[in-house]
Amino acid sequence: MILDTLIRKATLINEGKEFQADVWIHNGRIQKVGTISMEELPTDSILIDGTGKYLIPGVIDEHVHFRDPGATHKGDMESESRAAVLGGITSYLDMPNNNPPAISRRALEEKMATAQEKSWANYGFYLGLNNNNQDEAFALDLKRHCGIKLFMGSSTGNMLVDREETLKKLFQDFPGVMGLHCEDELCIRQATEAAKATYGTEIPFEQHPFIRSREACIRSTAKAIELAKDGACHIHLMHISTAEEIDLIREAKKTQSHITAETCPNYLWFDDRDYERLQYKLKCNPAIKAASDRTALLQAVREGIIDTIGTDHAPHLLEEKQQNYLQSPSGLPSIQFSLAVMVELALQGNFSLPTLVERMCHAPARIYGIEQRGFIREGHFADLVLISIDPEHKTTVTTEQLAGKCGWSPYEGCEFSTKVEYTWVNGKAVVANSQLQNIEKPGIALTYKR
Repeated sequence: MILDTLIRKATLINEGKEFQADVWIHNGRIQKVGTISMEELPTDSILIDGTGKYLIPGVIDEHVHFRDPGATHKGDMESESRAAVLGGITSYLDMPNNNPPAISRRALEEKMATAQEKSWANYGFYLGLNNNNQDEAFALDLKRHCGIKLFMGSSTGNMLVDREETLKKLFQDFPGVMGLHCEDELCIRQATEAAKATYGTEIPFEQHPFIRSREACIRSTAKAIELAKDGACHIHLMHISTAEEIDLIREAKKTQSHITAETCPNYLWFDDRDYERLQYKLKCNPAIKAASDRTALLQAVREGIIDTIGTDHAPHLLEEKQQNYLQSPSGLPSIQFSLAVMVELALQGNFSLPTLVERMCHAPARIYGIEQRGFIREGHFADLVLISIDPEHKTTVTTEQLAGKCGWSPYEGCEFSTKVEYTWVNGKAVVANSQLQNIEKPGIALTYKR
């Protein structure tokens, strides 16, 4: 049973505005926003004092790798969605490079069934592409599934598309959103061989941004933009990591409204000076690059050249990461702290809190057509997050706080001003007083306007 809840006198951040209001949650949805008296509510309603705190829409993370199925020793839909809601994320879109890969509609249905049983947050799934399954892509029910994922020029879990006719068909005619991982495989192979020639098997992790190089990113992103020039497909350029790509996207957006872009908190928080300290904990693809790239990305978030913030949450066990460079897998667990990172960057003056909400909540809902989520609107699902922000009393991230299965984070030791006090998913308080609640998991499948 979902009890009625009244959130009193919180500062709402929603649709470009900050304002104080009450919010009434009824039957899993937002019943009313404004001035509300307890007399309007049932007598057993829950009262939450939001004075001095911020209420935002539940964050939508449109880029996660929850490792379910096939690598559930690293993370699964239960453990990683638990970390998500503790960090204020109420919906996620999960990538297809599982084992086996999600390259068929049947595989997507199996993932949906798993999430229905396990997930704390709402969920959606991408179909993965290869050279042989474009019929699956064009038969996809876009009211039930968020879109397709294409690895441009790179093979990941039997998801390489390198036939030009297949690429052109997808870019021209696919009617939904296509998320793109843009790195050029030839550039990466050549750089890897050069590093081996210099260092043998003991390649320093500081070489990662030169192996997964800016050239590899720029070349692939430029190709994607060119392919999309006259097409109908909405391309979403994911985990952008370089200043040059920002320039390409800024120019493309002048004439191509069907191009959007994402970056991740790790590209906004870290830069190549952090490899010496964090080593394998900072290895992700694309690589975290120079401080100048970080500056350009922060500006692009502020300007709207970057539309969304996705985590690319990709857990690996610490013993897997602690191998030498060539064996250490790429990927960072980050979903529990993405909102805290972004608020900290806002407090530093990089962008406003309304801009943060636009990038993390509104824009993902708008781009993917996610129905009745991502905004604080009457009648919408009550996916909400109540946060406190106190720069004078920051909290240090410790290992004991980590909710994901892999048990480590590149953010350990970082100090954040933000505390997630409450997270509501479909009107249920899954997090209360910053603690996960012992309730039935409320996550449901997302639906989409198409």
